[in-house]
Amino acid sequence: QVQLAESGGGLVQAGGSLRLSCAASGRTFSSYVMGWFRQAPGNEREFVAAIRWSGGTTYYADSVKGRFTISRDNAKNTVYLQMNSLKPEDTAVYYCAADPDVILRYREAGVYDHWGQGTQVTVSS
Repeated sequence: QVQLAESGGGLVQAGGSLRLSCAASGRTFSSYVMGWFRQAPGNEREFVAAIRWSGGTTYYADSVKGRFTISRDNAKNTVYLQMNSLKPEDTAVYYCAADPDVILRYREAGVYDHWGQGTQVTVSS
């Protein structure tokens, strides 16, 4: 059974940085795509970034490109989201997601079968 556990959220001032972690367990993830999504109150869950575990190809939403970096540590089975130059509009609950069959639809939350519980990120102005 796949389990995803996020950590690293918190309160930070605008312009600051946070690093989110997603510890994955229960499966060999070499064929998986790992994604980060976020959801602010009243909004739909939106794509932030994704990485193919095999090969490390990365994808980003335009709103975070150049500020956020997604990476993975094979030895620790952990995916990271380094968030720099944070803005108040980045405030949301951030979720880690995983699926082996995403292929090209990595931006769509509905194609991911496995989700973490979420971690709150709050950016003050």
